Amino acid sequence: MHCVKQMRVGACLLGVWAIMATSTTLAAEVSPTPEMPPGELVRSAVANEVAAANNTTVKHMFRARRQTPKGSQTKLYVETNDAIAAMLIAVNDQPLTPQQQQGETDHLAWLTGNPEQLRKKQAREKEDAERTLRMVKALPDAFRYEYAGDQNGETGLGKVGVQLVRLKFTPNPSYSPPSRVEQVLAGMQGYLLIDKEAGRLARIDGTLFKDISFGWGIIGHLDKGGHFRVQQAAIDDGTWDISEMSLSITGKILLFKSLSMVSDEVFSDFRRVPDNLPFAQGVELLKTEQEKRAQNEHAAQPSETKKTPQ
Repeated sequence: MHCVKQMRVGACLLGVWAIMATSTTLAAEVSPTPEMPPGELVRSAVANEVAAANNTTVKHMFRARRQTPKGSQTKLYVETNDAIAAMLIAVNDQPLTPQQQQGETDHLAWLTGNPEQLRKKQAREKEDAERTLRMVKALPDAFRYEYAGDQNGETGLGKVGVQLVRLKFTPNPSYSPPSRVEQVLAGMQGYLLIDKEAGRLARIDGTLFKDISFGWGIIGHLDKGGHFRVQQAAIDDGTWDISEMSLSITGKILLFKSLSMVSDEVFSDFRRVPDNLPFAQGVELLKTEQEKRAQNEHAAQPSETKKTPQ
């Protein structure tokens, strides 16, 4: 997972950010316990995730469609040296109006011409990525694991046809969260899918089995029953990236303000871009890609049948 977008999007309270999502139960036949203890397998996979997150040289352009109860948004993203450049291209699966498209173009031009704002954007992305990485690093110690079968990878999940090991996890009672970022892990249970061949996490799927309070309940809490799912897949250039994130969380902030986050996001169309890519050039790539998509959509529309004069 790249540092700038690993389990990125999300924004739950004090560290939930992108690892809260709708849990899906998968049927799996129980297979003989592999030789490696499950905790060691998790620790090895997490080490690979951390190494991948720290490698910021490989960059991609990709598309993301996010569905919430209020509708959907589809965006194009490109990773750059400075920050992620993003452009909204559809709302509720309908192309933007000329006015909306101009607004997107103007915003990107404003960011490009304001180095201070761009630095702030980069700093926010870095902070979110660091919080998420702290939670990933905590996985080996925060939970106890046991083997629970296996299944084959498929499109959008691991590598197609490669066996994924399923591990059930429950909280480790001796684990003491070092900060509020990791505190949410104490109330989770669920399962992981690990590609042993690549040594990568293919899915994290969990449920909050109890309420989780932050700041002695004064800052807020997350309700029991919240679900999450984040999964990764191998892409064409041999790297791995996030393919889906789902989230269903409720709670309260500062005792009175309700918190509700329900979303499903799918990432697709990953394409490699230059490793050394300035933000301004990334914006130009987005514009070019959007123009191509607009032309293709226009060409795909059926032409109106001309009426024959009577």
